[in-house]
Amino acid sequence: MSLRTTTRPPAQRQARAVRLGPRSIAALALVSAVGVAGFGWPFLAPPTSRIGAHAQDAPWLFAGVLVLLVAVVAAAISESGLGPKAVAMLGVLAATGAALRPIGAGTAGIEPMFFLMVLSGRVLGPGFGFVLGSVTMFASALLTGGVGPWLPLQMLAMGWFAMGAGLLPGPDRLRGRAELVMLAGYGFLAAFAYGTVMNMAGWPFMSALASNVAFDPQAPVAANLARFVAYCLATSLGWDLGRAVVTVVLTLTLGPAVLRALRRATRRAAFETPVTFDAAEK
Repeated sequence: MSLRTTTRPPAQRQARAVRLGPRSIAALALVSAVGVAGFGWPFLAPPTSRIGAHAQDAPWLFAGVLVLLVAVVAAAISESGLGPKAVAMLGVLAATGAALRPIGAGTAGIEPMFFLMVLSGRVLGPGFGFVLGSVTMFASALLTGGVGPWLPLQMLAMGWFAMGAGLLPGPDRLRGRAELVMLAGYGFLAAFAYGTVMNMAGWPFMSALASNVAFDPQAPVAANLARFVAYCLATSLGWDLGRAVVTVVLTLTLGPAVLRALRRATRRAAFETPVTFDAAEK
């Protein structure tokens, strides 16, 4: 009688094409704090605050977030020693995501770029995910003519969206159906979260006289929160639900093939392998 033993293949460590070092983490924390203020100021400022009097100036003031986003990307690239292979992959994925975004223009919820951001962030890590999300949204805005004071907040929200996928548990060992279900669940929730925060970026600038769901600078926080929930239900629930469902469907159907392709590309790229040069023979 013989005993047969099987050994489980060693798990492959998650690629880190862009590593977040101390400077980039500090810059990311700063831009995230400014972004939270940019999105949530209607709920952070008391009714007696004079901020409401300058509500129409807020989009341009928070457009300064773009400068901080550039600083985050520059710091992440400088600290990671981003090589030509990582730059090439970033360019390819950003171009693909930017090309996918206009496919659903004018059609509720058909936005296939979101599932690509989730899978890319999962495979390539949170640093690459944040850079990819921001660059993709910037490139798509140039492609579709969607440049405006809202663009920096879109870039930040998409950067958070893709970075969160890189922070999900089990990047080295979790594979198969369990991983797909987790990514699909994250994509579903994050698609709603993205729509909600972008609603917060535009909702305060509706005229309070035009609708009873508009932001009222004189109302207490609880009343404005109720108005905001009603605004989301009335204006964007269908779009957000469509985006979430499309992300789930594409993740479950195309996810295995895309994950394999991304992981194969990262193995061949060997981002973290130092470049060495052989001495020339005499």
